[in-house]
Amino acid sequence: MTEYFAGDPRTNKQRMEDGDFYIADDPDLESASQRAYALQTQYAELHRTDPDAAYSVLQELLGELGERSYIKPPLFVDYGSYLKVGKRTFANYNLTALDVAPITIGDDCQIGPNVQLLTPIHPLEPTPRRDKLEGALPITIGNNVWLGGGVIVCPGVTIGDNTVVGAGSVVTKDLPANVLALGSPARVVRELEEKDFNVRPATGGSGA
Repeated sequence: MTEYFAGDPRTNKQRMEDGDFYIADDPDLESASQRAYALQTQYAELHRTDPDAAYSVLQELLGELGERSYIKPPLFVDYGSYLKVGKRTFANYNLTALDVAPITIGDDCQIGPNVQLLTPIHPLEPTPRRDKLEGALPITIGNNVWLGGGVIVCPGVTIGDNTVVGAGSVVTKDLPANVLALGSPARVVRELEEKDFNVRPATGGSGA
């Protein structure tokens, strides 16, 4: 196999954290992955019988968990420590947050079931991909964002404050604040206006 990191004294974990390509055979990464798996499993199990204890486990798992935020299990993460969740945010069942790079979720967000936040990337070239090189790009979700059920957010994407992404959409590029975006790939349909902020349910919603 090609020696991709000749002369680079960093560990694979350090290369990952620096945002460079790496190979995921670092013992520290394996230990962190096992820790995450144990904690997310424990969170799901405790959630049924002891919600307070479950919340403490979730706080231990994540890099940051804002007050009054709630994530329905099961939750799936790579490491957990690179996932930060703001205040008063709600995530429904089966959130998958592959936090190989940092994932930041703002305050007051609504995240539907089966949402995927995917930071990992792999080389397009066949040889380094076969040699197991991988990398990641961070994902940032602003404040008061609503991601409908089944939304997929791809590596490197930022979504602005107050934006709504319709159910099943695939977000491949940044979205500005205060827009409605739909489709695969997700495209801005229109800006959100004052009339959208009413208290009556609208038809054709994005799916919590």
